[in-house]
Amino acid sequence: MRAAAAGTAPVPILMYHAVARTPSPAARALSVTPEAFAAQMALLRERGRTPLTTAALGEAWRRGGALPPRPVLITFDDGYEGVHRHALPVLAGHGFTATVFVSTGWLRGGHGAGGGAPDTMLDWDQVRELASAGLEIGGHSHTHPQLDQLGEGRLRTEIERCRTITAEETGTAPVSFAYPFGYSDRRVRRAVREAGFAQSLAVRNARAVRGQGPYALARLTVRRRTGIEEFGRLIDGVGVARAFAVDHALTKGYAAVRRARAATRTLTTAGAARH
Repeated sequence: MRAAAAGTAPVPILMYHAVARTPSPAARALSVTPEAFAAQMALLRERGRTPLTTAALGEAWRRGGALPPRPVLITFDDGYEGVHRHALPVLAGHGFTATVFVSTGWLRGGHGAGGGAPDTMLDWDQVRELASAGLEIGGHSHTHPQLDQLGEGRLRTEIERCRTITAEETGTAPVSFAYPFGYSDRRVRRAVREAGFAQSLAVRNARAVRGQGPYALARLTVRRRTGIEEFGRLIDGVGVARAFAVDHALTKGYAAVRRARAATRTLTTAGAARH
């Protein structure tokens, strides 16, 4: 089957978090059971989907190259231990790749030693094993804040420290980034680009298209309540707007609140500077 020209069709980018039977209350809503994850990966195989890393998609869309038939991206945010325990064997069994976006201060084994993490997280040995298995390791900030609410100094520290630690621990500097909570603005996207990341993912609950630009690619949230039939519709782009209608409404409201907070912070900073 011939590869499709880059940018000719939307690409579903699936956003996972924890893969666990008994996640913590804080992680439960955005978790999936190991059995559900296995069924979803089997469906991708049945539908002839070809998983790519975020780096591979970004490279193809930057250069106008070709994508494989029926591409899909499998991504995991935060760095939950179940990605290694439960997801990796399933991915390996299908020959699938994925991208794992880690919050470096949440991982076990130094650099914050898991402080503030919502559940049991990966340690760095497990991260290196994921990378050795062919998964891409991307950045997801250091302590998982809402980046668009930070001042310039802490914003850049969160992004740059994450990239530096990941490079030191894995031997490879990450080139892909995912915004914590999906929140970004022009200032955040510029900081991510200037830190050395070549592409970054938002949420938006839509399929990704090349026209979104390399620093605002959309993803589809996979939750504990996502049944296999709904999952199939999402990857095929059927009823996506309806499935995420509530999310889209809430996102508009949150965006207005965050813009107001950012404007207040700017005015406060400017006033302090004058005095």
